[in-house]
Amino acid sequence: MARIHPIELTNMCMLRRKDGCVLVQNRRDPHWGGLTFPGGHVEAEESLVDAVVREMQEETGLTIRHPRLVGTKDWVQKDGSRYLVLLYTATEYEGELHASAEGDICWMTLDDMRAGKMVSGMDVMLRVFLEDDLSEHWFERDGERWIEVVK
Repeated sequence: MARIHPIELTNMCMLRRKDGCVLVQNRRDPHWGGLTFPGGHVEAEESLVDAVVREMQEETGLTIRHPRLVGTKDWVQKDGSRYLVLLYTATEYEGELHASAEGDICWMTLDDMRAGKMVSGMDVMLRVFLEDDLSEHWFERDGERWIEVVK
């Protein structure tokens, strides 16, 4: 069995204000639309932390400081490659908030986010972001079905 596998690296960041509100993106994507946290792809030869800082700046106008890795979301795609989302949190930022082509941006409470239309799987990802004893949201294939596992 090969030890090297193709992988697509992405990130997502839950930015929290002192009042407990989180920065939420309402994605316009017809295949994965709804409320989520901003993020995106890691570019070639870019550090993982630099990538989440850049993606947050591009999608929100805010420059985050000291992002902390809190977990992952991943699965193996049909072609055998792996899709990995690195989940970060941050509380320090500067800049002027703006939306992007990805979707509108706003601050809201976690309760309001949960009550809204979240992207598929966001309820489970929130557990990884918020529960210290969890670090992975993994999808296993069982025939044609996907089984969600949280560890």
